[in-house]
Amino acid sequence: MKVDGRCHCDFITFEAEIEPEKVWLCHCTDCQTLSGSAFRTVAPTRKGAFTLLSGQVKNYVKIGTSGARRLHGFCPECGSPIYSTAEGDEPKVYNLRVGTIQQRYDLVPRRQIWCRSVLPWTTDIKSQERFEMGPDRRP
Repeated sequence: MKVDGRCHCDFITFEAEIEPEKVWLCHCTDCQTLSGSAFRTVAPTRKGAFTLLSGQVKNYVKIGTSGARRLHGFCPECGSPIYSTAEGDEPKVYNLRVGTIQQRYDLVPRRQIWCRSVLPWTTDIKSQERFEMGPDRRP
């Protein structure tokens, strides 16, 4: 599936070929911290199928549990996380951050990983109070 995306401020734009059946949620504590949320939603690209169209990402190198070095690319202007990938120049897979992809409504996660770190309240969020926009704050 061909997708395109951008950071919040439009400094970074990209396009990619992804495998929508491989979209997942990651509950690891690193993803919780790096995303500032309870989990991260990831869409892997096909090998060598990511193109940065504008801007230049800033990379942060994270050492994974396995000891592997992972590049985490984000916008240097607004801080939006864009991807993670392996080091090196060879064609590789980019794990795109689904929130930056324009076609995100079509990307339904099919699996969850690192569930030993899952925050318990995320397993039943349908039961929580919901608002179409922000909650009404009138006195």
